[in-house]
Amino acid sequence: MEIVRNDDGSLVVPVETRAHDTDDGEVSDTGPTTRVLHPGEGGYDEALAEWDAQQNPDREPAVSTASGREEAMALVHDVATSDDHTVAEAVESLDDPEAAGEALRHVLVGGVPSVDGFAAEVAAAEGGDVLKAHEATKIIGEVLAELDS
Repeated sequence: MEIVRNDDGSLVVPVETRAHDTDDGEVSDTGPTTRVLHPGEGGYDEALAEWDAQQNPDREPAVSTASGREEAMALVHDVATSDDHTVAEAVESLDDPEAAGEALRHVLVGGVPSVDGFAAEVAAAEGGDVLKAHEATKIIGEVLAELDS
């Protein structure tokens, strides 16, 4: 089963069911087969990186360039501080959407510590408050979804 990204940014991820013995000696699988993860929950960043890899399984590993990272930081800041939170318009304004996307994928692969560091970099470079990791991750997911559409 593949990971599904909902419009609200939550992810539906597969989970392993647990086997247990029943009263009549049979083995039964119980429990849910999926779980919904929201930005900020444990495992969300890793699941989002996996979801992104599913979108294009032949894609090479993400490589971040200095210019791509700069554009990615400006993009995340713009989306985070805009009144209408319009990702599509912000993505359209990019000079190099591919490089910005690769930089964001590179951030996701590093997990929560990488997202925290990236959010601090965004605040230092663009001004404003440091985004919480789950806020930055949600924006990154929205941007990647827009880039892949």
